Amino acid sequence: MGYGLFDLTGRRALITGSSQGIGFALAEGLAAAGALVVLNGRDEARLAAAAARIPGAETLPFDATDHATVRAAVDAFEATGKPIDILVNNAGMQHRAPLEDFPPDAFERLLQTNIASVFHVGQAVARHMIARRAGKIINIASVQTALARPSIAPYTATKGAVGNLTKGMATDWAKHGLNCNAIAPGYFDTPLNAALVADPAFSAWLEKRTPAGRWGRVEELQGACIFLASDAASFINGHILYVDGGITASL
Repeated sequence: MGYGLFDLTGRRALITGSSQGIGFALAEGLAAAGALVVLNGRDEARLAAAAARIPGAETLPFDATDHATVRAAVDAFEATGKPIDILVNNAGMQHRAPLEDFPPDAFERLLQTNIASVFHVGQAVARHMIARRAGKIINIASVQTALARPSIAPYTATKGAVGNLTKGMATDWAKHGLNCNAIAPGYFDTPLNAALVADPAFSAWLEKRTPAGRWGRVEELQGACIFLASDAASFINGHILYVDGGITASL
């Protein structure tokens, strides 16, 4: 990187939900900064294909919504002598429907995927980090951590919870040498947003609403992730870093 504070050489990073989209882009960015990346997801074939695109990448498949499975997978991986120095809690999903008609089963899936997974994986990894008195946890929040839009109220609730759980992690774990922060992306061109990207009316609205005047590119999240994973962020804890083209700064 040319500047030692941001050098992640030799550090191992686990990124959940990293076979595509933001998770994969963050894995690429961390690897470029020197980290040894471990990709996670439920589909082993997709994970293997993604890992093949990053030299030296490993895979650790598990369902981030299943507490016992997460704990067993993380403990077994750590037992091989490969400490997880950096955790990026990225796994997430979206479901759009008017709140008055929102399906309760979709609401429960959002809770499990977007917020319970952050607790399950965060706790499992943090137990090992605490023993080493060092570690970086980066949760992926959202512009919806602060703002709402029609048809995604439950998603907004989960991302608000991610923001507050991040603060709670910092409050409990900073004393053990951990840095726990969040990145809150604005609107990025990802598979999760494919329907919105394909909607000319929405894209036109977004370009007018965002001071930067465009969709974000997933690569533009890499610098924030490298920063929060590095020694440059050694005294930053419980912070939510918005990477949103200015959308939360402007009416």
